[in-house]
Amino acid sequence: MTYEYTLGSASITGCGLSYTASELESALAGPVAEVVFDDEGATDLTNMLSGLPSTEFNQEGVKRVLENNREPEPWRVGEAFGESYLTHHRTCTFPWPDGRDERKSGSSLPGADLVGIHCDGGTERFAFGEVKTSSEKKYPPGLMYGRTGFKQQLEDLRDKVGNRDDLVKYLWHRAVNASWKDRFINAFKRYSTDNADVGLFGVLLRDVEPHEDDLRVRVSKLSEDCPQPMSIELLALYLPSGSIGTLCEKVLAMRAGVA
Repeated sequence: MTYEYTLGSASITGCGLSYTASELESALAGPVAEVVFDDEGATDLTNMLSGLPSTEFNQEGVKRVLENNREPEPWRVGEAFGESYLTHHRTCTFPWPDGRDERKSGSSLPGADLVGIHCDGGTERFAFGEVKTSSEKKYPPGLMYGRTGFKQQLEDLRDKVGNRDDLVKYLWHRAVNASWKDRFINAFKRYSTDNADVGLFGVLLRDVEPHEDDLRVRVSKLSEDCPQPMSIELLALYLPSGSIGTLCEKVLAMRAGVA
């Protein structure tokens, strides 16, 4: 990846990074696919049955339930790309993918796209993220605005304590018997002391020429009245031209080993 521009200062920053075609393929084949298909969750489910005699189960039935060979929705691949980047480059962990809460494949749940934990200076705090994907040749793209736009979602996370409380409670329920319970508790200690002590991340996935106008105004506006010690980072990830339209089929093909 190559840094194209950096914006802001102190705790409110932005940057644009570009991917080559080979870097994109590596990401799709590895960390992005792992998130799209929830490899960790599938392993956990398989392990739950591993101590029982295989004769108690129809193995084809087990395989059918776990197997995910449907082409994923574009927004899901975009979210997976953002999650993967934050996990590998910003010391974040998102231990409970929202796909596990779906009652029907392909549904999009309300709330922040990403809810997890950020390792910040050797200690842990909560991390909330929003991810948007756009090929629009406009800076910034239109999805920045509107009731469900990037701008409004990030401002709500910044300004509305109730929204953050709901996300913390969502993660709390899932942490009760989880291997990451202690990490949740550490983050909750910080949050209960100061509900602004969180990391907010906004990821914009693009396949146009890099331009700082994608993020410049947002970085400036989000810095206004931002409570301390909250930090906000906006990231524009620029993929090769025209590649967003084929992300879904590519990640499925690579998972099937036919790319």
